[in-house]
Amino acid sequence: MPTNKVPVATRKRLLRAARKVARNAYAPFSKFRVGAAILTTKGEVFVGCNVENSSYGMTNCAERTAIFSAVAKSGPELEIQAVAVVNDQGTACSPCGACRQVIYEFGPRAIIFYEGEKGPKQSLITDLLPEGFRLQ
Repeated sequence: MPTNKVPVATRKRLLRAARKVARNAYAPFSKFRVGAAILTTKGEVFVGCNVENSSYGMTNCAERTAIFSAVAKSGPELEIQAVAVVNDQGTACSPCGACRQVIYEFGPRAIIFYEGEKGPKQSLITDLLPEGFRLQ
């Protein structure tokens, strides 16, 4: 497990925010509510939940919802320091591949907090997405 560069109190605050926003998820098909909270390098916290759609491919994950909200408010220079992801089932749930790439785009050194098979985990985004890329 990587060294935690985020204070414990901040990690707990992110996880609380993610749990709270997961209640707002629109998940009529999967019944799997997910919440995410991102911490920017400027200390701002943004939240998002999953939003499903009858056209399944149009569904948006909680992590991307939070990131897109942050970009909409703060602009494209957003830099992510940490991401917390939770679900209402208490099951293992790390970001999907698409979310990993979007996280990497805005936070190539981000720490991700999530539920693993054996309990809470944290990983660097580069461990979850070792070949992430940015077109800059």
